[in-house]
Amino acid sequence: MIAMKFGSTLSEDLRQKYKRRSLRPRVGDSVKIVRGEYKGIEGKVTKVDGENGKLNVEGVTREKIKGGKTANVPIDSSKVVLTITIVDDKLRKKKLEAE
Repeated sequence: MIAMKFGSTLSEDLRQKYKRRSLRPRVGDSVKIVRGEYKGIEGKVTKVDGENGKLNVEGVTREKIKGGKTANVPIDSSKVVLTITIVDDKLRKKKLEAE
């Protein structure tokens, strides 16, 4: 299967800092949900599904119908804004500084 390209919008501060409009989110980045049922929630990315362009965000769960347990809710990457990025990866640092 072909790898899907996806990204999330950067916050105003990060846009000015990196001179970019969007970036692919990674585990550990902090995001704020700006659309949908969970609008306004801020948290860290706990899982990235690159095939479908979805993220799991810390604190975004829903209760299952059977058993009363909770499950993580996948959020589309286009519905979040990156507020803090982790730049400890050499490849990511190089990509951000190159442009």
